[in-house]
Amino acid sequence: MQLEATTITINVPPVQYSEGHCTIAPRAVRLVRWERVVISENMATLRTLPGVENMLRSKAASRWLRLMPRQQVVNLIRQALDEVRTQILEKKNLKDLTAGQAIEVRVDNLVKQLRNPSLQPVINSSGVILHTNLGRAPLGVSALQALQQTAAGYSNLEYDIKKGKRGKRDDHVGTLLQHLLGTPALVVNNNAAAIFIVMDTLARNGQVIVSRGELIEIGDGFRIPEILKVSRAVLREVGTTNRTRIEDYRCAVCKDTKALLRIHPSNFHIEGFTGRPKLPEMVNLANSTSIPLVEDLGSGSLIHLGQVGIKDEPTVMASLQAGVDVVTFSGDKLLGGPQAGIIAGKSAIIARIRRNPLFRALRVDKLTIAALGATLQDYLFGREDAVPVLHMMKITERSLAIRARKFIKRLGLPDVQVVAGESLLGGGSTPAHSLPTRLIVLAPRGKLTIKQVEKRLRSHTPAVIARIEKDCLLLDLRTVLEDQEEELIKALQAACS
Repeated sequence: MQLEATTITINVPPVQYSEGHCTIAPRAVRLVRWERVVISENMATLRTLPGVENMLRSKAASRWLRLMPRQQVVNLIRQALDEVRTQILEKKNLKDLTAGQAIEVRVDNLVKQLRNPSLQPVINSSGVILHTNLGRAPLGVSALQALQQTAAGYSNLEYDIKKGKRGKRDDHVGTLLQHLLGTPALVVNNNAAAIFIVMDTLARNGQVIVSRGELIEIGDGFRIPEILKVSRAVLREVGTTNRTRIEDYRCAVCKDTKALLRIHPSNFHIEGFTGRPKLPEMVNLANSTSIPLVEDLGSGSLIHLGQVGIKDEPTVMASLQAGVDVVTFSGDKLLGGPQAGIIAGKSAIIARIRRNPLFRALRVDKLTIAALGATLQDYLFGREDAVPVLHMMKITERSLAIRARKFIKRLGLPDVQVVAGESLLGGGSTPAHSLPTRLIVLAPRGKLTIKQVEKRLRSHTPAVIARIEKDCLLLDLRTVLEDQEEELIKALQAACS
């Protein structure tokens, strides 16, 4: 038994004399009541929690102290103590561990978690080429070499070696983009930033005309209207969700109009009674009103994709040649490079954007410049197949069928089939487009459900990402790099055993 104090607070109402001339203010009176309380099992367990110093003298602490500075170990012990204390108070089972053992397990897990990088490689067998959750475009060999050889140490990022004085970091990729696109270009950290700085430069406190059918959300809650609002541009919506005509734009033009904005549909597709002005119509309106036309292309394709069966995806060069004043697009989608936002267009406008103070806040670092520059060089010298995204799109269904059959033979598991299916481009670029492929299909494996197999694959190192459809596990080798096949076989064999 022990005594426990309970404090009770009583609010006393105001007292007023009969004459009405004086009032005693309300006050609180505290009464302390002592009660006999039985110590619960939880309280008894809490008393067994070791202190930080005791934990530092344990055998387990010697392992932690070999890996981390003492203060970091102390912080982890305190974190583990808080977690175990909370678990005890919430009456959760410690899994037959003593309080000290539970703390050791937690600190071991925390140390292991901190030693292993959170960002880890995975095997993408989902068939989604530009998988946003998996980092979109995988980098090619030339980009990886540039990161290792050029960007890892010192470099001439902002130094003109020939002149021996300060240079500009955007010249490294700007020159390559000029040769590829035929116009000046700048690079910022992503396409949302590209749209933002273009609107801030051209349309601050002015009106931007855009179709209601193009007011999209471009991922993770970033919406075009919100980006325009932050850039201090006034949004003027025209047309309807499914149909907008050139007359809608023309009637909305006024003295406050600073830009016409045309936006790639990105990750959604409207079918049926739809329509939008053709690009030449938009260019003619922009020229006749002397209002710049800005086009957000999103995907950033530098080549015609008709050769792989994708006919409706515009190229950056086509828009610029049609007369668009400024285009913006991503570096890590169909271009196949690192995350970046690229702005290309008329030299006078590009110069204005570069002078915007925000350009310094949104500029890219040497790692992005190195990887993007190497990827652009692959395009410039006709090595498009060295860009993994383009290579994956060009793989034929027949080649995938042969590869899948060989893979199954090496896998050696029973009841595994190859069926016709579709690969997805993904990345919020071309939602309506898919490519014919061959899928490897695994049905439930004895007592194991497909969800259990899929979970085991995700727990493998490296993790394997696959698709589940109709209680079957689907693997698409289109997005599996050839040097990953052996590891994928090991992961499948272990997951199905």
